[in-house]
Amino acid sequence: MKLTETELKNRWKKFSSLMDERYPDWDSAVIFSKVNQYYFVGTMQDALLIFKKGRLEPGYYVRRSYDRAIMEMPVADIAHEMVKYSDILEHEGDCLGNMYTELEIVPVATLKRFKKRFKVTTVSSIDYDIMDLRSVKSEYEIHWQKKACEEHHNLLINTVPALMKEGMSEAEFVGKIFESMVSHGYQGITRFFRFGTELIAGQIAFGTNSLLPTSFDGPGGAMGNSPASPVTGSRTRKLKKGDIVFVDCGFGMEGYNSDKTQVYAFGFKPDNMIFDIHKRCMEIQSITAEKMVPGAIPSEIYSEVMATLSDEFLENFMGYKDRQVKFLGHGVGLQIDEMPVIAKGFNAPLVENMTIALEPKKGIEGV
Repeated sequence: MKLTETELKNRWKKFSSLMDERYPDWDSAVIFSKVNQYYFVGTMQDALLIFKKGRLEPGYYVRRSYDRAIMEMPVADIAHEMVKYSDILEHEGDCLGNMYTELEIVPVATLKRFKKRFKVTTVSSIDYDIMDLRSVKSEYEIHWQKKACEEHHNLLINTVPALMKEGMSEAEFVGKIFESMVSHGYQGITRFFRFGTELIAGQIAFGTNSLLPTSFDGPGGAMGNSPASPVTGSRTRKLKKGDIVFVDCGFGMEGYNSDKTQVYAFGFKPDNMIFDIHKRCMEIQSITAEKMVPGAIPSEIYSEVMATLSDEFLENFMGYKDRQVKFLGHGVGLQIDEMPVIAKGFNAPLVENMTIALEPKKGIEGV
């Protein structure tokens, strides 16, 4: 399925309607980030996108590469070559008024340089408004997420088990997983909204390495390669019989991601304690999924599910020791960490065609 002009124009209409509803005094919205560029125009360039109130079509101003942009864009006539910001003036004028932009993403220096060329009355954040817009997927987006989910499942269930060899290092395992991901159609990069988050193939660990602290905002852990690269797998930790192997990775196709965790028992049958904890996590996943219907409130789902868990089970649930995260699931789309979040404080009702990853996890000391 290809991205079409109709798909993009529907997104533009929804965005303008959202802005009119939430910010009646808006005059312009300026999009710098590559992920949001891709969502609105179907390409990622050194460029920016300008929406204006009362105008359906945005203007897309491309420093590099204009030629690549018009090759990829379903609506190429909105693209203009740009060498410097002042080149935008002949198309947009110099007044942007009440401007909304991605304050969570855009560097302060970039914003200052941009504002020198335009008359800007106010600057406000639009980051989470776009996240809300992107949280409800179109038929096109659902198509690619389903494809990603199918290939991701196939990879983790049918391919990964055969990659494990006694004595291999975590780093070797990560390399083999990445190679297999690409052969299954993976796009080669996993993107996050959270600033500074980096992953290669995913969070992958042998045994108790999955309990180690990391800066990643998730319940799992990893040793990584070194302090400079804490996400690519240890070169010294070798796989041995009796290890639980932890694989938590995203899998994107045409920009759209699946997010899934799979654990494996290497060379042994887990005892009843391990099996029972794993089974309980699967039950929590199913119970939570059943509650996720249009109109349900994420914060209420979170509270209801958490209230059913015993104090004993809550120990090391969704993170080891004091490193527990405060959610049960999160939206997935062009980035892994999208809206909505199944957590306290998220009170907007769920809507049909939101896509959400549920991955309840519990650390086990010594395992």
